[in-house]
Amino acid sequence: MNEPVDSSPGRGLHTALRRIRALIRKETWQLLRDPSSIAIGIVMPVALLILFGYGINLDVKNVPVAIVMEENSAEARGLASAFELSSYFSPKPVTTMAEAERMLRSSEARAILRIPSDFAREMALSNGEVQVVVNGSDANTARISLTYAEAAVGVWAAKEASRGAAPAGSSVAIESRRWFNEANDSSYFLVPGLVVLVMTLIGALLTALVMAREWERGTFEALFVTPVRSGEILLGKTVPYFLLGLAGLALCVVGSRLLFGVPLRGSLLILTFVSMLYLLVALGLGLAISSVTKNQFIASQVTVLVTFLPAMMLSGFMFDPRSMPWAVQIIAYIFPGRYFVTLLQTLFLAGNIWSVILPNAAVLAAMAAALLALAVRMTRKRIA
Repeated sequence: MNEPVDSSPGRGLHTALRRIRALIRKETWQLLRDPSSIAIGIVMPVALLILFGYGINLDVKNVPVAIVMEENSAEARGLASAFELSSYFSPKPVTTMAEAERMLRSSEARAILRIPSDFAREMALSNGEVQVVVNGSDANTARISLTYAEAAVGVWAAKEASRGAAPAGSSVAIESRRWFNEANDSSYFLVPGLVVLVMTLIGALLTALVMAREWERGTFEALFVTPVRSGEILLGKTVPYFLLGLAGLALCVVGSRLLFGVPLRGSLLILTFVSMLYLLVALGLGLAISSVTKNQFIASQVTVLVTFLPAMMLSGFMFDPRSMPWAVQIIAYIFPGRYFVTLLQTLFLAGNIWSVILPNAAVLAAMAAALLALAVRMTRKRIA
């Protein structure tokens, strides 16, 4: 005769807890066997903490400033030394104003300090004046750099007066100018950077999601049994997104001009060409990521980490890379957004500065060729 089943509340609770423990143990083992879950839960937070914790910095440091000394007096040398001893500036002595302006156009310098030929004589008459020219393409950095320059000049003038080297109460006036953004409008800086985000979303994130969905649904397996080659498959899949990216670029350029009044001082043809290079890089990244993951969720997480966040945080779009630690600066140059942001800011605000355009475009071209070749190779391996 069978024994009666114990249906007491205590017995039922114990049984439920046993089932819950078994399910937790099963899910824990499944989690530990899934490398992608470990990567998303542990590796990604650590990477975000290190990269963006060090990378996001609203301070401005190590601003390269070209110092033009038109006289070699003790006063001029003393003022120049005030910038050399400051942690906010990285002085670059030059001999002529023309050379300093060339450095400002090519982004070798972000500011110019011009000490005129009559500086010592005017200091003795309490009429000392210097000129500070800043690159205004980044309105925030330009404003902070100008404030730091005024502080450095003011501290030096106060020290000179305190030791009797200058008349008591004397100060040095600063004639300031902003190149490339005379209106000091932050839209001049933000709108070109937004083009990078748009192209990244279309080229990398959207492509990775669509291709990963194809892997999940098994659509690729149906194509693999046909005579179509892997390169032809990828070309047919990505051309529509390439054209969509160009349409997004056109909307951004037209909108930046009509809605925000941002000038395009460079060639529209060159802008289109370098944007196509970056779009090819983004497409290559999206294809490679989707080929490795074959999962929409994982592909989206990896793509955001590898493309979108670096394009926003480490490219110079929002924060000046020179204010980051040197290790983070090196990491920033691994990501293609760093080169595209430089190209966009130059073409929109400065013009056709070939010393900036050619090397950055060459890096994007090399990245595009390498990533697209990698995507084709990885897809071919899946066929095998």
